[in-house]
Amino acid sequence: MPTKQQVEQQAAEETQDGRQLDAVIGEHVLHALGRPGDLQRVEVRRLWKDHYRVNVFVGAETGAVHIAHSYFLVADGDGNVTASTPTLTRRY
Repeated sequence: MPTKQQVEQQAAEETQDGRQLDAVIGEHVLHALGRPGDLQRVEVRRLWKDHYRVNVFVGAETGAVHIAHSYFLVADGDGNVTASTPTLTRRY
C-alpha cells in the first residue's frame, strides 16, 4: 500500500504533466492559427480523457481582453491536435 507521501508525489507529478501537455496543446493551436498581435493568453481546459476546450484571449489592454477564438479539440498524449471544431485555420 503506497504511503500518503507517495500518493501526494504522484498527484503532483500528474498535475505537472497535465500543465506541460496543456502548454504543448496551446502552442500547437497558435502554430496552426498564427499569433495574434494583441495575444494575451491561451487557455487550455481538459474536458475529459483526450478532449479539450481552448480559448485564445486577445486585447490591447488588460481591461479589454476578450475571446477571439474558441475550439473544442481532441489531442493525443503528446499534445498533437487530431481533431478540431471549428477547424483550425491560419488567421494571422
